[in-house]
Amino acid sequence: MQSSHSPSIYEVASSAGVSVATVSRVLNGKGPVSEEARRRVLGAVEALGYVPHSAARSLSTRRTMSIGVLLPDVHGAFFSEIVRGIDLAARAAGYHVLVSGSHSDLAETTAVLQALHGRIDGLILLTAGIDAGWLRSTLPRRVPAVLLYNSGTDQNHDTIRVDNRFGARTAVDHLLVLGHRRIALIRGPAGNADAAERLRGYREALAAHGLAADPDLELPGDFGEESGFRAGDGLAALAQPPTAVFAANDAMAIGCLAALRARGLRVPDEVSLVGFDDIPIARYLTPALTTVQVPIAEIGGRALERLVSVLQDGRETAKRHDVVTPTLAIRASTAAVLEVAARSNRSRNPGRTAS
Repeated sequence: MQSSHSPSIYEVASSAGVSVATVSRVLNGKGPVSEEARRRVLGAVEALGYVPHSAARSLSTRRTMSIGVLLPDVHGAFFSEIVRGIDLAARAAGYHVLVSGSHSDLAETTAVLQALHGRIDGLILLTAGIDAGWLRSTLPRRVPAVLLYNSGTDQNHDTIRVDNRFGARTAVDHLLVLGHRRIALIRGPAGNADAAERLRGYREALAAHGLAADPDLELPGDFGEESGFRAGDGLAALAQPPTAVFAANDAMAIGCLAALRARGLRVPDEVSLVGFDDIPIARYLTPALTTVQVPIAEIGGRALERLVSVLQDGRETAKRHDVVTPTLAIRASTAAVLEVAARSNRSRNPGRTAS
């Protein structure tokens, strides 16, 4: 019968003929150890089947091998992609990931950070709309942090942000080139820095073509599918609906698409539609969604790699502030105005042929 006994570090030391401290230095890769002692320790570890106890190892190295991830929410494809990228990079680096949601509430964020105290080596925090002064006074001082989707005003932490303004301008420019002039916007939540930049890019693109923003075509949204549906329903009910809609994220674009269909408006035959983010489902919709393409999972992975680099260096380093420039993925949900008019005319007069 096989013994269930788990060998201890003392047994490894005895078998190898070295001190417990030497075994610890070999296993942790820190401190001077002769090649002969290292060989004996590793041989004893293999022969005994010794597995280092993570809690004991963290006491000696002061490392938990865990990274905290704090997001405004843990629901939805966007946040799933962020976590997927972080998790893939963490596994490759030998780290565990602890994920929590703050619900965009400062009191909840503070409570989560307190709960993570002493349990993580580093922190990844999605911070759109969070005040830099609050972050400076609240985040653990000796725990390195990377801020995602930060507005760029926090100079005390590493940041990775998306150029939302450029992305929005690219989306609206695409619609303008297709001949659209009556272009609606479904905004993101008030107080959200990403949403504000996308609104700014939308208005700048219109102004660059000599068009003034129409308040009736700027509808509120909260980055959720339901708000996109409500906005799309409201736009379809207008006496003169827009010929194109730019939704400030893909989730709202999906809701808008459903509302337009429910109202009998076809995309892109009668209304072109553009989203933002390029979540995985976007390319599999019918029609496939034209959207501002952001490498969401890659951003999460980059944040984790940056943290690991800081932890391995062990010294205070200059903060990095990376800006990701999005691109436009043009798919089947957008069409030129002339094509829209021709298709709409054919649908109203199915028996009529060109002379």
